[in-house]
Amino acid sequence: MFDFLNNPQYDVLGAFWVTVQLTLLSAAGSLVWGILLAGMRVSPVPLMRTFGTAYVNLVRNTPLTLLIIGCSLGLSQTLGITLGGGTFKEISFRLAVLGFIAYTGTFVCEALRSGINTVPAGQAEAARALGMSFYQVLALIVLPQAFRAVVAPLANVLIALTKNTTVAAAIGVAEASLLMKEMIENEADALFAVFAVFALGFMVLTLPTGLILGRVAKRMAVKR
Repeated sequence: MFDFLNNPQYDVLGAFWVTVQLTLLSAAGSLVWGILLAGMRVSPVPLMRTFGTAYVNLVRNTPLTLLIIGCSLGLSQTLGITLGGGTFKEISFRLAVLGFIAYTGTFVCEALRSGINTVPAGQAEAARALGMSFYQVLALIVLPQAFRAVVAPLANVLIALTKNTTVAAAIGVAEASLLMKEMIENEADALFAVFAVFALGFMVLTLPTGLILGRVAKRMAVKR
């Protein structure tokens, strides 16, 4: 039933390794971009607030597939942007990471903004009274407490990102779902076995993430 796994044509572990790389690089970039967007969303500067709000609402409500294909067709094929990649494989991978960062950063931003709202306003006012600037208050007082409140929502964003990486197959990134598509085409008599292998693979990636970050969220929960 699972004889196809012995076929050297199918590198299942290699495909899932690409999925892991996509997830980790996109998660790191999304965290940085999400923090910057959250800072813009609560900034006292109207122009930054307007940009942050418009970006989040526009990108968050755009289908991810559209964004990923837009990165490939718009940035690479139309504008010639390669992000330093030399081959089609490298360029597609880097553009996919860029698309995931642009999309997932909006969800990180909103999760952080909800965490910022849980920090008592008096703490920020006290810090400002001590002479701290807005950025010092945000970085040293507000964000550390906000992170403690949003570990669980960020875990959900990370799990969603892991599953969303399957969209990268649309621009030819050789991750798990692209290999699954190839295997379904070639191994039609083992359709359910192929589904089972890839479903199990994604469960192995996402379940530990939820369990570990769930424990971290409980340990870091702020009791008020």
